[in-house]
Amino acid sequence: MNKNIVLLAETGSDITPEIAAKYGIYIVPMHVQLGDVTKDDGTFPPEEVCEYYEKTGKVPKTSGSTPEDFEIILDKIHAEHPDKHILYLAYSAVTTCSYHSCCIASEDRDYITCFDTKQVSVGQAAFVIEVAEFLQNNPEATVEEAVKLAETLTQKVRMAFIPDNLDYLRAGGRVSNVAALIGNLIGLHPCIEIDNGYLMAKKKYRGSFTRVLPQLIKEHSEKYGLDREKLYLIWTPGFSDQLKDISENAAKEMGYKEVIWMKTGCVITCHGGKGAFGIVGFEK
Repeated sequence: MNKNIVLLAETGSDITPEIAAKYGIYIVPMHVQLGDVTKDDGTFPPEEVCEYYEKTGKVPKTSGSTPEDFEIILDKIHAEHPDKHILYLAYSAVTTCSYHSCCIASEDRDYITCFDTKQVSVGQAAFVIEVAEFLQNNPEATVEEAVKLAETLTQKVRMAFIPDNLDYLRAGGRVSNVAALIGNLIGLHPCIEIDNGYLMAKKKYRGSFTRVLPQLIKEHSEKYGLDREKLYLIWTPGFSDQLKDISENAAKEMGYKEVIWMKTGCVITCHGGKGAFGIVGFEK
């Protein structure tokens, strides 16, 4: 445990309770609206997102952490660690209000530093875990040293994900009914990459996931020259064990020494939909 710093991130990072406990990471909730009911992300399984869509044909709406959410968690952390500085490693600031909410809640608090990871979901988790491991291995490390590492990671973490089909993007208004119908018929899978904090549609893959997933792993790894020490693979509810085997074998064939599977929470499931897949690695 680092003597000087406590880390904070949102539930949208998909950091599991086990990982949070291992590194002493505090988590602030984001929110999901299912019709007239708003729930804290992380308090219910992402399968409910899929069930809601199947029943209603609508995708639940997501929202970031509020200033009030941050006031509660910041007070809690400061009460438990009055001598430590809080380093908040935020979900991409251009995609949600969370970062700005924390800035509001941090006014008149000199023990907080807010840093935009420019990542979402497991991309953010990988980022936070790297900083957490550094702090764990360097118990005397300062906030300045941790921020310097974070600055390098914004240039190194590379995330991409692809939906199984376009139904959720259609229901969420991101593609038209006609485009979704045609895309599903021809097996079209747009690859969404996180680029400087933005979710950007890049290459479109075509065909079954059994063929597309190894192709994505190979091309993403080569495009960014990813370090082969570790690779995070992401899945949403409905992703099959067969596809997990195919993806993991493809990663091992690319020379990855460690493959880490992480399931998405409710926020990214709302965007990726049922059976989506993603990849997160580090540029050398």
